Amino acid sequence: MNDNNVLSSEEQMEDVYEENIRPSLFKDYIGQSDVKENIKVFVEAAKMRDESLDHVLLYGPPGLGKTTLAYIIANELGSNIKTASGPSIEKAGDLAAILSSLEPGDVLFIDEIHRMPSYIEEILYPAMEDFTLDIIVGSEGNSRNIKINLPPFTLVGATTRAGDLTSPLRDRFGIIAKLQYYTDEELFAIIKRTAKVLGVEIEDDAAMELASRSRGTPRIANRLLKRVRDFSLVKGNGVIDIDITKLALDKLKVDKIGLDETDYQLLKTIALKFNGGPVGIESLASIIGEEVSTLEDVCEPFLLQRGLLKRTPRGRMITELGYSHLNITRQGTLFDFED
Repeated sequence: MNDNNVLSSEEQMEDVYEENIRPSLFKDYIGQSDVKENIKVFVEAAKMRDESLDHVLLYGPPGLGKTTLAYIIANELGSNIKTASGPSIEKAGDLAAILSSLEPGDVLFIDEIHRMPSYIEEILYPAMEDFTLDIIVGSEGNSRNIKINLPPFTLVGATTRAGDLTSPLRDRFGIIAKLQYYTDEELFAIIKRTAKVLGVEIEDDAAMELASRSRGTPRIANRLLKRVRDFSLVKGNGVIDIDITKLALDKLKVDKIGLDETDYQLLKTIALKFNGGPVGIESLASIIGEEVSTLEDVCEPFLLQRGLLKRTPRGRMITELGYSHLNITRQGTLFDFED
């Protein structure tokens, strides 16, 4: 069997899984109530005026539903959606090909929009404001400017780092929405819904245990549900109960509030090797063998939100709450693990 075919099959299965559990309407989208209700009003108003929706910027930590919300916006508008990612748009021709393929009222979703090159942003400005595309074609000395009229469209940009967007780009979005971490009750509802879609039986206390360890993030909740489902099939009777859930999550090294091995490495490195900090993010990444972007985008937001870590101008520092969670006592420059 060809390895490429196996990989392709696995990727297709994952795509089908994501598509099946992703809600397609506002009424089925759980959480982010304020954002959802506001965007619903803006979508309805645009439909009543028979205009394209203003461009939308969605930002917040990864896994909170930015992509899902983009698809819902397109679906509620009755429009097609075209997708791209910021890093994949490397040349003016890449952007021109995407924009020229749009039909009136289409939604263009660009994930990781903060990673677009600056010269691509400059081409995007007139496209967003005036629905025109100005590009220079040809080699140096034989180049010419081409202006292409574009149909009205809605750009939905998603980013985990709104601060990395340039002001000119950010200012061209008429709707800007920040997605927040989910409550345990909201994650409970998401887990129950996903379990139903997957045809898995999960008891309420097990679903709440999963929710409390999913660090406020639906993507993590759904991923952990899949892994707990595996344990329930192999180690249990196929029903996800509280005992099999705790067993699975302990085996996966996910603690009571959702911290994993990387989180513990980060906190312990600051506490034990840098006397609690401050320490630069590059040094941390080098010591624990992770990318800086992983620490900044995945680990830090939750640790900051839970008060276990703080950022200062000089670097990262562990808080007293962080010491307590690690079960480490700080005494001057001495650290002792408590039994």
